[in-house]
Amino acid sequence: MPVLAGAEPFSHTGSAEAGVLLCHGFTGTPQSMRPWGEHLAERGYTVSCPLLPGHGTTWQECNRTTWTDWYGCVRTELLRLRESCETVFVFGLSMGGTLALRLAEDFGEQIAGLVLVNPSVMTMRRDAKLLPVLSRVLPSVPGIASDIKKPGAVELAYPRTPVRAAASLAQLWRLVRADLAKVTQPLLLFRSVVDHVVEPVNARIVLEGVRGEDVTEVVLRDSFHVATLDNDAPIVFERSVEFIAERVGSR
Repeated sequence: MPVLAGAEPFSHTGSAEAGVLLCHGFTGTPQSMRPWGEHLAERGYTVSCPLLPGHGTTWQECNRTTWTDWYGCVRTELLRLRESCETVFVFGLSMGGTLALRLAEDFGEQIAGLVLVNPSVMTMRRDAKLLPVLSRVLPSVPGIASDIKKPGAVELAYPRTPVRAAASLAQLWRLVRADLAKVTQPLLLFRSVVDHVVEPVNARIVLEGVRGEDVTEVVLRDSFHVATLDNDAPIVFERSVEFIAERVGSR
């Protein structure tokens, strides 16, 4: 199926010293991560941002995929990066943060650190409990894209949320929450004060659940959910570069 213009995956071959795997969010595309990736590439790092299966085409296609497809994609890319880079970091936005956490739970010290922007591990929406039932009768609901404060900034994502795929995401959330104690890597977590997609409790669950000693939370006060395209993007970009530099140097 043709990929939407602008939704294409991207990569950059830089230093073999450090590589970064970027994971985009649910119903989103690499477009939301491209400015971040370009910033990292300009600093000389190797960067890869795959397009998750079922994304960047149609929401109907997304309904034909599950979390194991999305996870399999980022897992394959992580293994590829590890072949070419001495040190690998995983960065994620929203569900991309969920996938990053799952990689950290599975790969342990093979991942040097995580940078998460408004990661999701649950939702407090009442209808979420009905997802297994709704997914059988309701194909989609209104979308969650472009929760951005910055005027003129737009996220390339589906206008509808595929319900069957959302039900699969909820399964991934449960697995990730159950294994958070396995996450011991350095962690830098960015949280927007105002986020209309992911509730603040998500960040608290992650920060209280991981077992690493090197954990930092940064509060973003001038961005909504898609902070990588919002007013606070420069803070995210610069702090993430500092995060890599400090840990690559220590190694």
